[in-house]
Amino acid sequence: QVQLVESGGGLVQAGGSLRLSCVVSGSIFSINAMGWYRQAPGKQRELVATITDYGRTNYADSVKGRFTISRDNAKNTVYLQMNSLKPEDTAVYYCNAYSSHAGRDYWGQGTQVTVSS
Repeated sequence: QVQLVESGGGLVQAGGSLRLSCVVSGSIFSINAMGWYRQAPGKQRELVATITDYGRTNYADSVKGRFTISRDNAKNTVYLQMNSLKPEDTAVYYCNAYSSHAGRDYWGQGTQVTVSS
């Protein structure tokens, strides 16, 4: 099994920054790609950014140039640095891990990010 615990959400003014962290525990040897998704009220969950086990990154167009995903394999942690935040970034942010060995995704419980105008 794999457990993911997010932290770092909160309330910030537009233009501000936050850094989300996600600590992975359990059968971490089986984890390949990791990523962050978000879900705003009344909207579907959407991809924010992903990073593979060899460091290749992918971003949603809406966050390119503002958000940076990174991972520290020694700490079993993935980060999302969010700069120049906008009110439309307000959402619950979820950490995701994919295991090709298990053939499934794992999800954290989510952390709220609120950006005030």
